[in-house]
Amino acid sequence: MENAIKDWRGRSYRPGPVPADRTRMFRLALAAMAVISPLQYGYAALHARQSSGLTLLAIWIACQAAGALPALHLVRRRRLGVRTCLSAGAALSGLGLLTAALAPGIDPSAPMPGAGDLAALLSAGGLLALAGYAVLGGLGAGLVYGVCGEVVSSWYPERPAARVGLITGAFGYGAVPLLLWAGIAPGLTSAGFLACAVLATAVLATAARHLRLPPAQWWPDDVDPRTHALDAARLRTSPEAVKQFGLAQALRTRTLPALALMLVCAGAVSLFDVIVVASTGAWGALALLVALNGAGRSVAMRAAELFGRRRVLAGVFGSLALGQVLLAVAVQNAAAGTVMPGPSVGTPLLWLGAVAAGLGGGAFYPLLASLVRELFGTERATEIHAVVYSAKAVAGVVAVSLAVTALTAPGGALLAAAALAALPALATPRLRIPGLPVTIPL
Repeated sequence: MENAIKDWRGRSYRPGPVPADRTRMFRLALAAMAVISPLQYGYAALHARQSSGLTLLAIWIACQAAGALPALHLVRRRRLGVRTCLSAGAALSGLGLLTAALAPGIDPSAPMPGAGDLAALLSAGGLLALAGYAVLGGLGAGLVYGVCGEVVSSWYPERPAARVGLITGAFGYGAVPLLLWAGIAPGLTSAGFLACAVLATAVLATAARHLRLPPAQWWPDDVDPRTHALDAARLRTSPEAVKQFGLAQALRTRTLPALALMLVCAGAVSLFDVIVVASTGAWGALALLVALNGAGRSVAMRAAELFGRRRVLAGVFGSLALGQVLLAVAVQNAAAGTVMPGPSVGTPLLWLGAVAAGLGGGAFYPLLASLVRELFGTERATEIHAVVYSAKAVAGVVAVSLAVTALTAPGGALLAAAALAALPALATPRLRIPGLPVTIPL
């Protein structure tokens, strides 16, 4: 390629000037991720005690996870423009939030679910929520999530994991204002969703106008790519892959299914925690949980640069497992697991559980994404990670199953969640770099 240079591993770079609006593009991508957060975390919290709402949430998660992969495939190959993709995401995400505002049953003080939930799901309002929120809203959020991650990682190739971690963090804490509003005015949550719909449409439309991809293999000309590739300090904590894997090659390894299984376990537990804490009525603890879910991602990415991704990832999974144990004890101590109507402050143990679960409940997403780059190379990392991320569809089903179980046995469901979180914590240190002979130690 003209003006391209290569590093010691043969990877090609095309240095070019840094555009003046790169920082603005990053901020717009961060804002875009924040405004779609209420579709997941807001809806999960406000339907924590309605099995029909949890079913719609599971369908939304499946559509959101599935919508990211084809969008990334088309955008990365320049067959679909960023503007077109984000414009569709703006329309669909706004529609999903509008449907959530108009759908019946959005009331944190609603009674526990019963036989009427199935009828509510099959009613005209339930079918509207299924089409507008679960399917179309999920696909729209998937478009936004996938494209924003691709744009940011392409414009910051020298530190893609850290930058993507920051914008995915916004996807976590973006729902905090809605959750606080639900605690202050539980009867006006529909108005909160309506405000979120207007804001999301405006922000995403602005992002669609300004976000774009750099030229193929672009690299900022103020950073020498060959020196960057030989940085000993970086290679000690973030070693390079043995080669640049293609998607088909990655699918034939044992490592890729292991990463997907880790995401299923941790993703299910993370969403389940939001539902459990919301069902206690402690909206302050819930807001803290969701805020740490987002903010913990950037902290974990910084720690990974210092101590290594696999060590930090194992610690994140351990924190998530600890949070389940603390929440289980707190819920069992709170009137044998019964939920009192109206808001509550929550016990100190509940707040400690929210802290531990929040710190571990979101940080694994960017860590797994960066681990994909470390294990499979950078050239096709976005597409390979999209396959791993699509396992979130299974995680949503597992999370809802745990939530339904928690309606009658909250302590047992939380202990099962602790076991699910402990499994990837134990497996992470044994992840093997694909392509190395089995005789080489881990």
